[in-house]
Formats: sequence, C-alpha cells, structure tokens
Amino acid sequence: MRILYLHQHFSTPDGATATRSHAMARALAQRGHAVTLACGQFSGAATGLSGPFRRGRRSGRVSGFELVEFAIPCGNAMSLKARTAAFLRYAARAGWMAARGEWDLVIASSTPLTVALPALAARRLRGTPFLFEIRDPWPELPAALGLRAPGLLAAMERLAGAACRNASAVVALTEGIGATALARGTPAGRLHVIPQGCDLDLFGPQVAPWRPEAAGSQEMLAVYAGAHGRANGLGLLLDAAARLRAAGERRVRLVLVGEGGERPALVADAAARGLGNVTFLDPLPKRELARLLAGSRAGLLCLAPLPEFAEWTAPNKLMDYLAAGLPVLSNVPGEAARILSGGAGETCADAASLAAALSRLAADPGRREAMGRAARDLAVRRFDRRLLAARFVTAVEGAAAEGAATSRAAAAPGWDAA
Repeated sequence: MRILYLHQHFSTPDGATATRSHAMARALAQRGHAVTLACGQFSGAATGLSGPFRRGRRSGRVSGFELVEFAIPCGNAMSLKARTAAFLRYAARAGWMAARGEWDLVIASSTPLTVALPALAARRLRGTPFLFEIRDPWPELPAALGLRAPGLLAAMERLAGAACRNASAVVALTEGIGATALARGTPAGRLHVIPQGCDLDLFGPQVAPWRPEAAGSQEMLAVYAGAHGRANGLGLLLDAAARLRAAGERRVRLVLVGEGGERPALVADAAARGLGNVTFLDPLPKRELARLLAGSRAGLLCLAPLPEFAEWTAPNKLMDYLAAGLPVLSNVPGEAARILSGGAGETCADAASLAAALSRLAADPGRREAMGRAARDLAVRRFDRRLLAARFVTAVEGAAAEGAATSRAAAAPGWDAA
C-alpha cells in the first residue's frame, strides 16, 4: 500500500521526545508498504534529515520509509497562539499532500487534533480512507487545563467528532481514550486500543549507566524525564524534595530532565528554597536518557491533579522507566496506577507520601531491585513495542480494506461532518 502517515511531532530515537510514530512507520515499511511520513520541527526532536529546506520542506529516507519535514517549528515552551499557528500551518501543508497524492490510506496521529483536517479533506475529495490515532483526547484535556474559549472548544468538538465517525479505524492509547471515541460515534468494531510501548533494545540492563556530575556516588537518583508544563504539576516533586531535605534525608537526589513553559519558574523556586537535592537537565536524546536511567534507581511520573488525567493520558515516560527496569513512583490514579499495581511501583497521592516512598526505596536496596525486576518483566510481557507495532500494522491493513470497500460512498457528497 501507499500510506501517508501524518504526525507533526515525529522524532527518531536520536531525539529527546516520543518515538512511537517512528516505530510504527518502520514496522509498516518492513511489512512491505510504501510509507511517506510528513512532520514538522518539534522542539527536542531529531528527524534524521540534515539537508537544506527548499520551499519550506526537505525530504529523505529514514529507517526504510520516506520522510518529509516541513519548516514549521513547534514546542511546549511556545505560547498557545504560536502553537496554534504552527498546528494550522502544518495542517495546510499536509492537506496539500493528502489531497493531491495517490494514497491508499492516510494515518492521522493526534495531537494536535488539527492533523485530522488533511485526513478528512483527502477522504472527502478523493475518497481516501484514513486511520485516526488519538494520543490525547481533545477538547477534553485543553478544557480540563482551563482553556476558556467556547468557540474554539466547540470547533475542536466538531472536528474530533467528524474524525471519529469518518475514520475507517481509530487507534486509542488507553481504554479511557477509546471511550471518548465511542462516545463520538466510532463503531466498536473499528476501535483498536494499542498502548504506548517499551523499546527493549534502547532501554534495559544492557545499557552503560551515566550519572550527572552533581550526583554524589552514594545518592539514589530518582528521574523525571518529560515536559515541564502546567499539565505536569512538577511543583509536587519540589515539595517532596523539600520534605526530604527538612527530614535530613541525604540519600536521594531528584533529577528533572526536559523543557517547557514552567521550567524557568521551577528552577527559580528550587533555588529560592535551597533545594540542593534537585538537579535540572536539558532534554536528552533517547539514547542518552537510556544511560541516565541505567544509572538511576527510580522513575518519577507526575501530572497535575486533574481527574481527567486518570484515564485519558498515556505518558511515554512510564514506558521508558519500565523498559529500564526502574521502580516507578507516580501520583497518577487510574490507568497508570493499575499498571503499577503488580509490584512495579507505587502511587503517591501527595508530596508527603512521595517523599516517604523515596526514603523507603533508598533504605531498602532489595525491595528496590525486586520492584525493578517487576517493572522490566511488565515491559517485556505487556508492552514490548515490537508486538504492539504488529497490532498497529494489522489495524492499518484492516482500515485500508474497510476503506476500499466503501471508498465510493465515502467520496460522495454528504459525508458526516455534523
């Protein structure tokens, strides 16, 4: 098949951000499909392309598939207005590709939700079927985070509904996200829940460890690796560090890796509070992050205390921690808590319980190692990305077959945009 894969925030493992679309595109190419992936320039990403941009784009072969990169910068540290502009610019460029190319299937991976626009355009104009992947449910999460723009939220709802109803298949990363698709009209037979996966080759016991210079030789490193934005609620980690310091606990160092709009305030707060047990690092390429995790003894998963996050988020950092064989301490209920309930980690509701859990891990190497083994076993048994990629390929091929059977009707006027 000729597949157009749309993911604005694509990165190879040489970058410092999520690599799911790289793994899925590579699996499709290995299956024999002709894959073209179109992306923008996401902060922290590494596309694998290095040539000059011509007319706002460059292209080349990456991991067995064709990659088209548009000169459209985007990142978590940008303002909402700037990111929205980047989303719309990407949708326009991708829409041109989707509507003009001879594609058998379009894959639209959200977020941002605007990636659905080119897929819907190709379906309406050419009858091209599409698979819609939902990584984060919009508009639910923006609304939960305080977005107060009724017109914009209504437009998002309309777009999300059109994508869910008109897709030949929908892939959701959690059961909770899948429920939002069903509520918007996705037939149950077209829904596939395929969670985030673990890269067992990149992370694991085979990796040579690395520790930052600030870390004492006897300190237990607990790492948070991810965005530093409002949604992440990282003030909790600083509060836990303050409690550890006040209690005289000197065996634990928190390492926060990443960038985002809240990072300057977090760095300033840590300095003002004299938190010498906290180290901030710039985003690390996945291969370097793997070395840091190999030199650490716990992974930290943290989100703002919003009930919507319980079932509607699928943090890829959790998968990295599990693959690295780290016990995970998390404040996230719901899906994440269920994953960790078998012994791979603990759910800590507040700063006090997180500080206590960190102290217990530092004091008990045997328990720490047992939890780490449980984490790695979970990664191998349930979240091996190679197995999940095979399921994704099956969903893609099923979507193409479904779309081919109904393409004439899909191309006719009157498609469902209500």
